[in-house]
Parts: sequence; C-alpha cells; structure tokens
Amino acid sequence: MGRDRASIKDVARVAGVSVGTVSNVLNRPEFVSEPTRQRVRDAMNQLGFVRNATARQLRAGHSQTVGVVVLDLANPFYTGIVRGIEDRLAEDNHLLMLCSSDENEDRETRYLRQFAEQGVRGILITPFGNLNERFDILTNLQIPVVLLDTHSPDMACVSVDNVKGGRLAVAHLLDQGHRRIALFNGPLEIQQCRDRSAGTMAAVYEAGLDPAQVVVEVALRDLTSEAGAEAMAALLDSDEERPTAVFCVNDIVALGVMRALREHDIAVPEEMAVVGYDDVPVIKELRTPLTSVRQPMHDIGWNAADLLLTGKVKQVRFSPELVVRGSSDYHR
Repeated sequence: MGRDRASIKDVARVAGVSVGTVSNVLNRPEFVSEPTRQRVRDAMNQLGFVRNATARQLRAGHSQTVGVVVLDLANPFYTGIVRGIEDRLAEDNHLLMLCSSDENEDRETRYLRQFAEQGVRGILITPFGNLNERFDILTNLQIPVVLLDTHSPDMACVSVDNVKGGRLAVAHLLDQGHRRIALFNGPLEIQQCRDRSAGTMAAVYEAGLDPAQVVVEVALRDLTSEAGAEAMAALLDSDEERPTAVFCVNDIVALGVMRALREHDIAVPEEMAVVGYDDVPVIKELRTPLTSVRQPMHDIGWNAADLLLTGKVKQVRFSPELVVRGSSDYHR
C-alpha cells in the first residue's frame, strides 16, 4: 500500500512554521521572506508534498478543468481540434479531461454525468444524436456547454458550414464531368452527416440534374477506413451501375475507399475520382494525394475553448475550403 499523502500540516511541522505560512508560500509567496520560503520548499521536497488542486478549487468555488467529448479520437480531425482546445486552455492554466463517445449516446451521457460529478468548469462536445435533456441537466447545474463542430441556433457553438462543404465537393466532381457519384455517408444522427448530404443534393440541383439519377447514397456502419473499404468493395461487386466518383463524409473513410480501389486495380482518378472531408495532414502524403474539404481544426478547438472561458461571443462559424489534389484532378 502507498503511504499517506503529506498535508500542509505535515509541511508546517517539518519546516517549523505555521500552517498559514505554508499557505502563503503556496498562494502568496511575496508575503514570505526568501529564507522561510526555501525552508518550506525543502520540507515539501522531503515529504513529497503535492498540493490538492481539487480541494483548493472547491474552496475557491470554481474548477480549472474542462471536459471534452468528441465522436472518435481515432480520427486525426478531432486530434487537431483537441490541440486547439489545449493551446487555449493552457493560456489560462486550465486542464482538459478528454473522452470519445464512439458515436454512442449512452456512452456520451455517462461521460457528461461524470464530468458534472467532477465539477468541471465547462464542457466542450461534438454531440451524437439530438440535443435533448442531457444538455438541460447540465444547464440546470449551471455547467456551461459549447458545441464543437456542430451548429445550434440556441446554444453556444463553434461550427463549420457543412452544407457548403458538401456543395463544394460535389460541384467539383460535376465540373469534372461525373454524372454518377457515390456519397459514402455516416449515421444521420450526426449533424455533419446530414449537412454534407444536404450540400450534395444542393450541388446536383444547382447543376440542373436529378439527385435520384446522379447520387448513390451509401450508409456506412461507422466512420472508419475499414467501413469505407468494405462499402467500396461491396459497391464494386454489385450489379448496380458503377459510379465514376465517390464523395466521402471524412478523410478516414476515403482512405479505406482508395485502398479498396487499389485492391480492385481501379485507377484513381482516371477510372474513379475520390474526394474526402476534413483535410487531415496524412492525406497529402499518399501516392495519389486526396482532394478534400478543409476545415480549420485548430481554430475550431481554440475558439470553442475561448468561448467557454470568456463568453465574449455566443457562436463562431467557419467557412470550408475545397483543396483539389490528384485523387479528383481529372476531367472526364
């Protein structure tokens, strides 16, 4: 068994000073002479003293910890967002507790409850499913919530115009001459999936075409490269008319799609164009670099954390950008 944690009283006893002096060394060192400060520090080192931040925050009435829940930490897009969050929190000496819901509402609910029990200062979340009573509970507990990469007219949020992003991707494929486009999409409980699908249909309508004739929407079991590869292989092996382009709801799915195309000896982009979404760093290193809709990952995270800490604005909305690379840069 480990030894008991050293207390302020223990430090005061070893240093030969009062508990108030130790407290001043920790919180107001300028009030204590240098020789006394050094004696207290020596006692802390001797005892292995570490201050109890939780107790200190309870006494002060506020926490320096922020809870973060994203859909899938395996996706580098969320890693980029979390880095932005961390950079902003560090400016105010705050820490983050990070969880992945794995697109599971029960798991997400459990994390939100645990964050509330920990007394976090606030929560940043990419929600799965509808914004329902889970957030009402947090509001009643006066725990601020900021939505990440999700838009709501009624809540604090930092988002990207995903309808525009879907429109940019599919308009590009239509301009390249494609008239049969597969949309590899995720669960419609995820707002980003719904919005990118809406943008896809809008681009087809704006081109004067019928989405029923142009778009083949494929529902994925999850948003992973393995799911993308399996769906692409199934589509290629089916008797349906083969599309000439694929728009993937994120870059990780697109990586799986490109793997399946290689395994079936289908040339990208000459026989099949591929477009992803997010513009994560790895896609530029592929033998055929991936065209993608760029989202400002770091800026999303930084602004969400800033909104939570300062409350200066209620909502921030970014505009996506299409980055054309070799996977679709071929006119049919």
